[in-house]
Amino acid sequence: MSYADKVFIDMCRDIIDNGTDTKGEKVRPVWEDGTPAYTVKKFGVVNRYDLSKEFPALTLRRTGIKSCTDELLWIWQKKSNNIHDLNSHIWDSWADEDGSIGKAYGYQMGVKHQYKEGMFDQIDRVIYDLKHNPYSRRIMTNLYVHQDLHEMALYPCAYSMTFNVTKEKGSDRLTLNGILNQRSQDVLAANNWNVCQYSVLLHMLAQVCGMKAGEFVHVIADAHIYDRHIPMIEELIAREPLPAPAFWLNPEIKDFYEFTRDDVKLIDYNTHEQIKNIPVAV
Repeated sequence: MSYADKVFIDMCRDIIDNGTDTKGEKVRPVWEDGTPAYTVKKFGVVNRYDLSKEFPALTLRRTGIKSCTDELLWIWQKKSNNIHDLNSHIWDSWADEDGSIGKAYGYQMGVKHQYKEGMFDQIDRVIYDLKHNPYSRRIMTNLYVHQDLHEMALYPCAYSMTFNVTKEKGSDRLTLNGILNQRSQDVLAANNWNVCQYSVLLHMLAQVCGMKAGEFVHVIADAHIYDRHIPMIEELIAREPLPAPAFWLNPEIKDFYEFTRDDVKLIDYNTHEQIKNIPVAV
């Protein structure tokens, strides 16, 4: 069975059975009909995935690997904050009439900062350090810039990546590991989407820096299931997990800025049917 399925089932079961219910409390999100969107939540969920053993795509339902890679590249490679540069409509609700989501996500990735070696944006600095200072304990990104929050359509949810390099005994290559910090997550709508995205990112950065992908750690401060999602989650986690797919990344790409969504594939990715018509709280 897929290890990602086991992690997801255990997490959801724990949230539903042992989580805190926000019903009746003052909450920000609402459903389309204006009803408050309450959740059952757990604080401080930590999930670990060893990318050297398995790619963590759910088989309980399909995760669109090309679509989630496209969004990842929109932020990390294109450094865009405009939905017209994205091939899906997942950000439409937060964009203005020009397609902008403000000084959020990709905008922050494109801002250059002064370092002693010169001017770098956050991604270029990560790649520079992985190639020149791989054992640095300072290789990280941060999208949660307080001075710009008032100009963001949505405060960043997955806001920080910390990279850490190790070397296995007897190996001729370094191993790239990463921790994703997320302040909040809608488990049904976004959990495996984010897990797959940042697993792809680790594989991409490892490849262009001559390393191999190691462990991906996902830290979620507020992992929640919306009240209207609970029946869908119960149906999902009652399904029988299937074997995990194999992961393929185009080995010809050596420059991070040359990757496209078509350079990523899941092979033998068999899944149960999709959960459709998921209501989204805004």
